[in-house]
Amino acid sequence: MSCKNMFRIARAGNIFLAVLGVLVPRILVSGESMESEVCGADYFVHSRSNELEWFIVNGHHVPEDFFCETATRSCGRSGFPSADVPCAARRELVQSGDGSPTSYKMVIAVSGAMVLFGCFLCACIHCGRRQASSVLQWKNLGPKDSASSVEMGSDKMPEKITARPYLVPPSPSRFAVSPQIRRLNSVHMDLSQVAKATNNFSRSLAVGEGGFGTVYRAQLPDGQFVAIKRAKKEHFESLNPEFRSEVKVLARIEHRNLVKLLGYIESEDERIIITEYVPNGSLRKHLNGQRDRILDFNQRLEISIDVAHALTYLHLFAEKQIIHRDVKSSNILLTERYRAKVTDFGFARLGPVDAENTHTSTKVKGTMGYLDPEYMRTFKLTPKSDVYSFGVLLIEILTGRRPVEPKRPPGERVTLIWAFENYVEGSVTMLVDPRMQETIDASVLHKIFGLAIRCAAPVRADRPDMKSVAERLWAIRMDYLKTVTEAS
Repeated sequence: MSCKNMFRIARAGNIFLAVLGVLVPRILVSGESMESEVCGADYFVHSRSNELEWFIVNGHHVPEDFFCETATRSCGRSGFPSADVPCAARRELVQSGDGSPTSYKMVIAVSGAMVLFGCFLCACIHCGRRQASSVLQWKNLGPKDSASSVEMGSDKMPEKITARPYLVPPSPSRFAVSPQIRRLNSVHMDLSQVAKATNNFSRSLAVGEGGFGTVYRAQLPDGQFVAIKRAKKEHFESLNPEFRSEVKVLARIEHRNLVKLLGYIESEDERIIITEYVPNGSLRKHLNGQRDRILDFNQRLEISIDVAHALTYLHLFAEKQIIHRDVKSSNILLTERYRAKVTDFGFARLGPVDAENTHTSTKVKGTMGYLDPEYMRTFKLTPKSDVYSFGVLLIEILTGRRPVEPKRPPGERVTLIWAFENYVEGSVTMLVDPRMQETIDASVLHKIFGLAIRCAAPVRADRPDMKSVAERLWAIRMDYLKTVTEAS
């Protein structure tokens, strides 16, 4: 029986018991006779005391004719409450009956009815609460949350729910590999269209090269610019896991500091990923001085905060926890306004599915210099591995130096060790990229280098999580702006 029907019957029972509560004391005192019946959502009471007689339908006094007519229609028969005796005869039977045994039986019947309805109401209340809880849960879900309510990889689809305001049915997994990427500005191109947009993969349109393949800048007929990453054919077999990993991860994320997937092509002889185009190149090129201007301290601080936000989203707020595994300066792209976007998810892995597990056991992948030493030693991957890489990246952003520079003097070849030694000695001003040509307050430098070194701690238990790192960077930014205001 549905909760709705249970509530209807319970409501009739409530009114019925209320009437009994009024009439029973009078029955016991005066010896009056009473009989009643509930039919569907209607209840009927016929009572007689001395020379008075009551006909009650749903708590209202009604004429005898209306009472009999309604009882016949609701109970499906002419008699009340049995089919053998019509209303008039039943009335005579009631008038001639002895009140004492009826009253005795009535006390027992009423007591039993109250107990039964009490149990029934408890069940109704429980059902109602469960139903209300379900509705409340759905009302709190947004479109993104509803997608996450479906377990990944499940063959059973949720039952269809009629959509209405604030009640959104759970959507099926939108992360399965499919050429139809359903998001704003997504593109659906075949190979011939891609070849045309890239001028048959012309080297003049190449904007980057990596282990996966070449990245091309392309303009679509509607004027939209996109980045097209084409895998190296000679490495198809080895790159298949990387290609599918990147598509799978990019399809499940959407954040302003993460490069957006717009489409992809997977055929026998091609692997192509289409993403939004980020026009200002990689962070590494800016740190190398290969762009028109040198990044100032404020821009570097803003870029660091953007990357911290992106990693915080991946670790805590994506629909499934994602560990990037390859955080480095060449995988950070800058917009025209120098906002950072993290890219290249070929090495990315989903975090532990079971909440009781704290790590994922996997082969070591990443870039030397950024790799978590504990991950390399134990093969246990956690979000703290990304925190380590971010610590190395933060030092790289502040100093302008790569993690490993073999041409430097022996004491400066590993940038992290060099930075740590100067930090301990209090020489933080010596660590700043000299090309910035600006003076930064030593207390601000001490805080930000201290944060970077804690992120790059050799033991993951000593590292903060990315959410704490982002919050700390915001506080450092406030301190920096305060020193700039005071200096001016």
